[in-house]
Amino acid sequence: MKRFEGKVILITGAASGLGHAAAMQIASEGAKLSLVDLNQGGLEEVKQSILSSYSEADVLLIEADCSDESAVKKYVDETVEHFGQIDGFFNNAGIEGKQDLTEEYGTDEFERVVNINLNGVFYGMKYVLKVMREQGYGSIVNTASVGGIRGVGNQSGYAASKHGVVGMTRNSGVEYGQYGISIKAIAPGAIMTPMVEGSLRQIGGDDWEAAGKEFVSVNPMKRFGKPEEVGYLVAFLLSSQADFINGAVIPIDGGQSYKY
Repeated sequence: MKRFEGKVILITGAASGLGHAAAMQIASEGAKLSLVDLNQGGLEEVKQSILSSYSEADVLLIEADCSDESAVKKYVDETVEHFGQIDGFFNNAGIEGKQDLTEEYGTDEFERVVNINLNGVFYGMKYVLKVMREQGYGSIVNTASVGGIRGVGNQSGYAASKHGVVGMTRNSGVEYGQYGISIKAIAPGAIMTPMVEGSLRQIGGDDWEAAGKEFVSVNPMKRFGKPEEVGYLVAFLLSSQADFINGAVIPIDGGQSYKY
Protein backbone atom coordinates (compact mmCIF):
# COMPACT_ATOMS: atom_id res chain seq x y z
CA MET A 1 0.00 0.00 0.00
CA LYS A 2 1.35 3.42 -0.98
CA ARG A 3 1.03 5.83 1.93
CA PHE A 4 0.90 8.94 -0.25
CA GLU A 5 -1.45 7.87 -3.03
CA GLY A 6 -3.48 10.98 -3.94
CA LYS A 7 -1.50 13.17 -1.53
CA VAL A 8 0.37 16.38 -2.31
CA ILE A 9 3.70 16.88 -0.57
CA LEU A 10 5.60 20.18 -0.68
CA ILE A 11 9.37 20.06 -0.12
CA THR A 12 11.78 22.99 0.17
CA GLY A 13 15.51 22.63 -0.24
CA ALA A 14 14.61 19.86 -2.67
CA ALA A 15 17.51 20.19 -5.11
CA SER A 16 20.01 18.20 -3.06
CA GLY A 17 20.75 16.42 0.20
CA LEU A 18 17.87 15.64 2.54
CA GLY A 19 15.25 17.26 0.31
CA HIS A 20 16.30 15.13 -2.67
CA ALA A 21 16.32 11.95 -0.60
CA ALA A 22 12.89 12.65 0.87
CA ALA A 23 11.47 13.47 -2.56
CA MET A 24 12.68 10.16 -3.97
CA GLN A 25 11.21 8.16 -1.10
CA ILE A 26 7.88 9.97 -1.07
CA ALA A 27 7.59 9.73 -4.86
CA SER A 28 8.05 5.97 -4.57
CA GLU A 29 4.93 5.91 -2.40
CA GLY A 30 2.67 7.67 -4.88
CA ALA A 31 2.79 11.34 -3.87
CA LYS A 32 2.33 14.34 -6.09
CA LEU A 33 5.30 16.58 -5.42
CA SER A 34 5.88 20.31 -5.34
CA LEU A 35 9.65 20.81 -5.15
CA VAL A 36 11.12 24.19 -4.20
CA ASP A 37 14.70 25.42 -4.31
CA LEU A 38 16.78 28.38 -5.43
CA ASN A 39 18.83 26.00 -7.60
CA GLN A 40 16.69 25.45 -10.70
CA GLY A 41 19.26 23.19 -12.34
CA GLY A 42 19.37 20.98 -9.27
CA LEU A 43 15.58 20.78 -9.24
CA GLU A 44 15.56 19.63 -12.86
CA GLU A 45 18.04 16.88 -12.01
CA VAL A 46 15.92 15.70 -9.09
CA LYS A 47 12.82 15.63 -11.29
CA GLN A 48 14.63 13.53 -13.87
CA SER A 49 15.80 11.14 -11.15
CA ILE A 50 12.22 10.76 -9.95
CA LEU A 51 10.74 10.27 -13.42
CA SER A 52 13.41 7.78 -14.42
CA SER A 53 12.31 5.57 -11.52
CA TYR A 54 8.62 6.50 -11.29
CA SER A 55 7.46 7.58 -14.71
CA GLU A 56 3.91 8.33 -13.58
CA ALA A 57 5.00 10.80 -10.91
CA ASP A 58 3.45 14.28 -10.98
CA VAL A 59 6.20 16.78 -10.12
CA LEU A 60 5.93 20.58 -9.99
CA LEU A 61 9.18 22.58 -9.80
CA ILE A 62 9.30 26.07 -8.28
CA GLU A 63 12.40 28.23 -8.10
CA ALA A 64 12.20 30.38 -4.97
CA ASP A 65 14.27 32.06 -2.27
CA CYS A 66 12.89 30.71 0.99
CA SER A 67 14.21 33.71 2.95
CA ASP A 68 11.93 36.03 0.93
CA GLU A 69 8.42 36.08 2.42
CA SER A 70 6.75 37.09 -0.84
CA ALA A 71 8.51 34.22 -2.65
CA VAL A 72 7.34 31.79 0.04
CA LYS A 73 3.74 32.93 -0.28
CA LYS A 74 4.09 32.55 -4.05
CA TYR A 75 5.37 28.93 -3.88
CA VAL A 76 2.53 28.02 -1.54
CA ASP A 77 -0.03 29.70 -3.79
CA GLU A 78 1.41 28.03 -6.92
CA THR A 79 1.28 24.62 -5.25
CA VAL A 80 -2.38 25.06 -4.29
CA GLU A 81 -3.27 26.43 -7.73
CA HIS A 82 -1.62 23.45 -9.42
CA PHE A 83 -2.71 20.61 -7.11
CA GLY A 84 -5.62 22.05 -5.10
CA GLN A 85 -4.23 21.03 -1.69
CA ILE A 86 -1.15 20.51 0.48
CA ASP A 87 -1.26 17.36 2.59
CA GLY A 88 2.33 17.38 3.82
CA PHE A 89 5.14 19.91 4.04
CA PHE A 90 8.84 19.10 4.49
CA ASN A 91 10.09 22.56 5.54
CA ASN A 92 13.70 21.78 4.88
CA ALA A 93 15.62 24.59 3.15
CA GLY A 94 18.66 25.73 5.07
CA ILE A 95 22.36 26.50 5.12
CA GLU A 96 25.16 26.07 7.62
CA GLY A 97 27.06 29.30 7.14
CA LYS A 98 30.62 30.10 8.08
CA GLN A 99 32.38 28.70 11.12
CA ASP A 100 34.03 30.99 13.64
CA LEU A 101 34.14 31.91 17.30
CA THR A 102 31.15 33.99 18.39
CA GLU A 103 33.28 37.12 18.93
CA GLU A 104 34.55 36.82 15.35
CA TYR A 105 31.25 35.78 13.78
CA GLY A 106 30.18 38.42 11.28
CA THR A 107 26.88 40.19 11.92
CA ASP A 108 25.93 40.03 8.25
CA GLU A 109 26.66 36.30 8.21
CA PHE A 110 24.58 35.76 11.36
CA GLU A 111 21.64 37.59 9.80
CA ARG A 112 22.02 35.65 6.52
CA VAL A 113 21.93 32.27 8.26
CA VAL A 114 18.99 33.23 10.49
CA ASN A 115 17.05 34.69 7.55
CA ILE A 116 17.24 31.40 5.65
CA ASN A 117 17.12 28.82 8.45
CA LEU A 118 14.69 30.45 10.85
CA ASN A 119 12.74 33.15 9.04
CA GLY A 120 12.36 30.92 6.00
CA VAL A 121 10.93 28.11 8.13
CA PHE A 122 8.58 30.58 9.81
CA TYR A 123 7.35 31.95 6.47
CA GLY A 124 6.75 28.43 5.20
CA MET A 125 4.75 27.47 8.26
CA LYS A 126 2.81 30.74 8.20
CA TYR A 127 1.44 30.24 4.70
CA VAL A 128 1.13 26.45 4.64
CA LEU A 129 -0.68 26.41 7.99
CA LYS A 130 -3.35 28.69 6.56
CA VAL A 131 -3.98 26.16 3.82
CA MET A 132 -3.96 23.19 6.18
CA ARG A 133 -6.27 24.83 8.72
CA GLU A 134 -8.83 25.47 5.98
CA GLN A 135 -8.49 21.82 4.89
CA GLY A 136 -8.80 20.58 8.48
CA TYR A 137 -5.74 18.35 8.22
CA GLY A 138 -2.08 18.24 7.34
CA SER A 139 1.40 17.32 8.49
CA ILE A 140 4.55 19.43 8.71
CA VAL A 141 8.13 18.28 9.26
CA ASN A 142 10.67 21.03 9.93
CA THR A 143 14.39 20.43 9.60
CA ALA A 144 16.16 21.36 12.82
CA SER A 145 19.51 19.79 13.76
CA VAL A 146 21.53 18.27 16.56
CA GLY A 147 22.73 21.87 16.71
CA GLY A 148 19.19 22.83 17.70
CA ILE A 149 19.13 20.66 20.82
CA ARG A 150 22.71 21.01 22.04
CA GLY A 151 25.69 23.28 21.58
CA VAL A 152 27.96 23.06 18.54
CA GLY A 153 31.21 24.98 18.40
CA ASN A 154 31.92 27.86 16.02
CA GLN A 155 28.39 28.00 14.60
CA SER A 156 26.53 30.77 16.41
CA GLY A 157 24.18 31.58 13.56
CA TYR A 158 23.40 27.99 12.72
CA ALA A 159 22.84 26.92 16.34
CA ALA A 160 20.66 29.95 17.09
CA SER A 161 18.53 29.38 13.98
CA LYS A 162 18.06 25.67 14.62
CA HIS A 163 17.19 26.19 18.28
CA GLY A 164 14.57 28.61 16.97
CA VAL A 165 13.17 25.95 14.63
CA VAL A 166 12.80 23.61 17.62
CA GLY A 167 10.94 26.30 19.56
CA MET A 168 8.59 27.10 16.66
CA THR A 169 7.87 23.41 16.13
CA ARG A 170 6.88 22.84 19.75
CA ASN A 171 4.87 26.05 19.95
CA SER A 172 2.97 25.46 16.71
CA GLY A 173 2.27 21.86 17.66
CA VAL A 174 0.45 23.20 20.71
CA GLU A 175 -1.47 25.72 18.61
CA TYR A 176 -2.53 23.58 15.65
CA GLY A 177 -3.17 20.09 16.98
CA GLN A 178 -6.79 21.10 17.52
CA TYR A 179 -7.12 21.65 13.77
CA GLY A 180 -6.02 18.15 12.80
CA ILE A 181 -2.50 19.29 11.93
CA SER A 182 0.59 17.58 13.34
CA ILE A 183 3.90 19.42 13.40
CA LYS A 184 7.26 17.87 14.20
CA ALA A 185 10.94 18.42 13.56
CA ILE A 186 13.85 16.20 12.73
CA ALA A 187 17.29 16.83 14.25
CA PRO A 188 19.87 15.31 11.91
CA GLY A 189 23.43 14.82 13.02
CA ALA A 190 26.32 14.01 10.71
CA ILE A 191 24.54 13.10 7.48
CA MET A 192 26.77 13.01 4.40
CA THR A 193 25.19 15.73 2.27
CA PRO A 194 26.75 18.50 0.17
CA MET A 195 26.18 20.91 3.07
CA VAL A 196 28.07 18.68 5.52
CA GLU A 197 30.86 18.17 3.00
CA GLY A 198 31.11 21.95 2.70
CA SER A 199 31.39 22.21 6.47
CA LEU A 200 34.18 19.65 6.54
CA ARG A 201 36.02 21.52 3.80
CA GLN A 202 35.88 24.64 5.99
CA ILE A 203 37.50 22.66 8.79
CA GLY A 204 39.95 20.46 6.90
CA GLY A 205 40.51 22.07 3.51
CA ASP A 206 41.98 19.56 1.06
CA ASP A 207 42.18 17.03 3.90
CA TRP A 208 38.45 17.24 4.55
CA GLU A 209 37.95 13.47 4.48
CA ALA A 210 40.32 13.12 7.44
CA ALA A 211 38.36 15.84 9.20
CA GLY A 212 35.24 13.78 8.51
CA LYS A 213 36.70 10.70 10.16
CA GLU A 214 37.52 12.74 13.25
CA PHE A 215 34.06 14.30 13.16
CA VAL A 216 32.24 10.96 13.27
CA SER A 217 34.58 9.52 15.89
CA VAL A 218 32.39 11.14 18.57
CA ASN A 219 29.33 9.36 17.18
CA PRO A 220 28.47 6.09 18.94
CA MET A 221 27.90 4.47 15.52
CA LYS A 222 31.21 5.78 14.13
CA ARG A 223 29.83 6.66 10.71
CA PHE A 224 27.97 9.28 8.74
CA GLY A 225 24.27 8.88 8.24
CA LYS A 226 22.92 8.49 4.72
CA PRO A 227 20.45 10.99 3.20
CA GLU A 228 18.08 8.15 2.36
CA GLU A 229 17.94 7.17 6.05
CA VAL A 230 16.59 10.64 6.75
CA GLY A 231 14.24 10.31 3.77
CA TYR A 232 12.68 7.21 5.32
CA LEU A 233 12.08 9.06 8.59
CA VAL A 234 10.58 12.10 6.88
CA ALA A 235 8.23 9.93 4.84
CA PHE A 236 6.99 8.21 8.00
CA LEU A 237 6.51 11.50 9.85
CA LEU A 238 4.54 13.00 6.96
CA SER A 239 2.31 9.94 6.67
CA SER A 240 -0.96 9.37 8.51
CA GLN A 241 0.84 6.73 10.58
CA ALA A 242 2.51 9.58 12.48
CA ASP A 243 -0.50 11.85 12.98
CA PHE A 244 -0.36 11.58 16.79
CA ILE A 245 3.30 12.66 16.88
CA ASN A 246 2.93 16.39 17.45
CA GLY A 247 5.37 18.99 18.73
CA ALA A 248 8.14 16.39 18.89
CA VAL A 249 11.77 16.81 17.85
CA ILE A 250 13.24 13.53 16.65
CA PRO A 251 17.03 13.13 16.48
CA ILE A 252 18.50 11.07 13.66
CA ASP A 253 22.15 11.19 14.59
CA GLY A 254 23.43 7.73 15.52
CA GLY A 255 23.15 8.65 19.20
CA GLN A 256 25.38 11.73 19.03
CA SER A 257 22.99 14.02 20.91
CA TYR A 258 22.85 11.63 23.88
CA LYS A 259 26.61 11.26 24.30
CA TYR A 260 28.31 13.42 26.91
